[in-house]
Amino acid sequence: MTTTAAPRTTGSDFAELSRRINAAGLLRRRPAYYAFRLTAVALALIGGWTAFFLIGSSWWTLAVAVFLAVAFAQTALVAHDLAHRQVFRTNKPSARAGLIAGNLAIGMSYGYWMDKHTKHHANPNHDDLDPDVGPGVLVWNEENAHGFIAKYQAYLFFPLLTLLGLSLKKDSVRALLDGTVKRRTTEAALLIAHFAGYAAALLLVLTPLQALAFFVVHQALFGVYLGMTFAPNHKGMPHPDGTEDFFRKQVLTSRNVRGGRIVDAALGGLNYQIEHHLFPAMPTPNLRKAQPLVQRYCAEIGVPYEITSLTDSYAQALRHLHEVGAGLRKK
Repeated sequence: MTTTAAPRTTGSDFAELSRRINAAGLLRRRPAYYAFRLTAVALALIGGWTAFFLIGSSWWTLAVAVFLAVAFAQTALVAHDLAHRQVFRTNKPSARAGLIAGNLAIGMSYGYWMDKHTKHHANPNHDDLDPDVGPGVLVWNEENAHGFIAKYQAYLFFPLLTLLGLSLKKDSVRALLDGTVKRRTTEAALLIAHFAGYAAALLLVLTPLQALAFFVVHQALFGVYLGMTFAPNHKGMPHPDGTEDFFRKQVLTSRNVRGGRIVDAALGGLNYQIEHHLFPAMPTPNLRKAQPLVQRYCAEIGVPYEITSLTDSYAQALRHLHEVGAGLRKK
């Protein structure tokens, strides 16, 4: 297994970087940015559903399904920022907005996802402690590789992403039934409202066949888009061996993606994965400004800093999946 060994320096490397980041003012809140972003996402959702009802029983609603898939993914990215308190300083308004964005708007338990994502941030790419690389449909280490899907998982990766949205809904319901989610009653009520409203809209406005087609297109594209925002970040990167300090554990397991403003918007700032993992509460628009500071600092202390193109990031993830299944293909 690949480990993340790297040169060490004396003292706290992260403390020194934190001083530089704070001196640059990059941890300050960006209320104007988030006011614009939250308004834009809300208008996209409202506009999409308004178009759905205005178009009515027509196959043109499949175009609305595509638009709403994008709007749902952008809403999920907003929920991500809310969970990290990038938007509001305190937990109460963050949680309230997160429940509206997650449970009510897109049908995903905010509490379930927040708990899962917190564990990921604490131990990225850790085989036992990071739920994002634990055994599942896709397998990220050879020890857990078995079965047909693992054997050809590199080829099945993008098709399987079409099921991600439904998988999040299933896991959300399971977490609520297991009682592992705080605010269980509130979360359940909001999820039921989403599911009931979504089903009623499709069944009352569209024919059964149109409703099925809308559901498949919308949920499949939502899953693909959401999966493609997270796939480039850690997949195929080294796994920690337990000896790393916080700074190295976060930098060496993460990968940045180059791109301009369009990539920033499409990936919700997650293309600056290294900076985000080092400073999770840093507002999204500040990550671009922090990136050169962090990269220069890594060069100063001799810590590898991975940055590549969007297409190459997917290629690296797929190569890793292919290598994990290599032993199975030889049998």
